[in-house]
Amino acid sequence: MRPNLDDWVPKPALRVSHSRGARDVSPEQLWRAALAVRVRDAGLLGRLVRWRIPGVPAGITFEELFRSPPFIELERSEQGLVSGLVGRIWTLRRDYPTLSDPEQFREWSARGTARVLFANWVEAGDGSGATLRSESRVEVFGTQGRLGLAAVRPLVRTFQHLIASEGIAAAVRRAQGSFSDRR
Repeated sequence: MRPNLDDWVPKPALRVSHSRGARDVSPEQLWRAALAVRVRDAGLLGRLVRWRIPGVPAGITFEELFRSPPFIELERSEQGLVSGLVGRIWTLRRDYPTLSDPEQFREWSARGTARVLFANWVEAGDGSGATLRSESRVEVFGTQGRLGLAAVRPLVRTFQHLIASEGIAAAVRRAQGSFSDRR
């Protein structure tokens, strides 16, 4: 079931979405597989995550990552997770304030910063399959926020495809039984 992302970021300045289907896999199986994907399983995407958020261990699952600071869990369902982070996402220093509850994310509007939403969920597919979906949304505040987003937009454009080709693909391979866990 698709989460209502407009409840969190209704007017994003940037939106990236990807999906991939898995044949002969139930939605439950695909979601369990997605929860088990580790940052190191996602190749270049995983390395980029660790570069942008220093201190992230390679062995952490994406589920653990999205539920730990600087992220905050906003919404969770049986087959979905919505998380967020706030701050100056365009700087090289780790400038992500820690939020204590989802309402702080919803109300965030500090000038010169961004509010970023990460949503991942599974939907039943046609027949005997399921689809893993991912959507990210960015909302910026103030002139500095717009300038900062303009600076990182080319990076997002260049690397956003890795979400599907490395992150989601690892979950689908795991769900379909063709994944070897690299420890």
